[in-house]
Amino acid sequence: MRSILTVYRKELADYFSSKKFIILLALVYVAALSSVYVSLQNIREVAKATEEHVFLRLFTTSGDILPSFITFISFFIPIIGIIFGFDAINSERASGNLSRLLSQPIYRDSVINGKFLAGVTTLSIIVSSIVFIIAGIGLRTIGVPPTSEEILRIFMFIFISICYGTFWMGLSILFSIIMEKTTASILVSIAIWLFLMFFLPIIANAIANAMAPLEGATLSTQLKNYSIEHGILRISPSTLYSESIVTLLVPTGGHFLLRPVLTSDVEKMLLKPLSLGQSLIQIWPQLIVIIALAIICFAVSYIIFIKQEIRST
Repeated sequence: MRSILTVYRKELADYFSSKKFIILLALVYVAALSSVYVSLQNIREVAKATEEHVFLRLFTTSGDILPSFITFISFFIPIIGIIFGFDAINSERASGNLSRLLSQPIYRDSVINGKFLAGVTTLSIIVSSIVFIIAGIGLRTIGVPPTSEEILRIFMFIFISICYGTFWMGLSILFSIIMEKTTASILVSIAIWLFLMFFLPIIANAIANAMAPLEGATLSTQLKNYSIEHGILRISPSTLYSESIVTLLVPTGGHFLLRPVLTSDVEKMLLKPLSLGQSLIQIWPQLIVIIALAIICFAVSYIIFIKQEIRST
């Protein structure tokens, strides 16, 4: 345990003193504060339509030019996770630091566990700090305090975001262990993220339209088309994360399969704000899958690293 803490403290010090951390933190803060500035400009108009969950609209209201905060955070969290993990092992191996470190009374599992925990801690600090800053700015500006339910929703949002970032960090650590070059590990990680984020929706839409064409389609065909497309999209952790945070922060956004085919009258009856319990019931499958993927990535990384040959230089 002591050796894990030693590696953990050393990695934390490296993270907080590195230029890439400072630059990344600055970019995230600028993007997030820009989005909250836009939301504050539009939140009064949006809030006139409803008096429920006004505080949550800080995170979900978008403008004509800039998207909402949850759109920004969905984009940046995978990048943060990848950057924290892509050179965790192979850079240490290439510089010879890994063999020198393991020559000390430090076990292999302490090295990877300490690096992983330090990355999760740093990711948690980044996500939590920007959410709390935005909440503080919103509280002072709009003067509407959050309800207890809104506070719980925000904390759940932070937890899910950390789990999502942990998955991408675990995946990039896995490639860092498998591949000798840091450039190769980051390129593969980013390629997977780009495919899941941008290319999978195109493929899913094409498959759905081929299996259930929308031209002159009946209501059941439209629902089948959407079900096929969304079933394919749920292969991607990005889709699971988006579904989770939308259901939490936009309580009327949880009826995924019904929304495309609802008439306006039926929509008014069904798309009522979900309670926190109902939201959690809807998102627990997505949350379980995200956590499971993060655990699987780290477990595979752990097993490969323990069995990997590390030669002294």
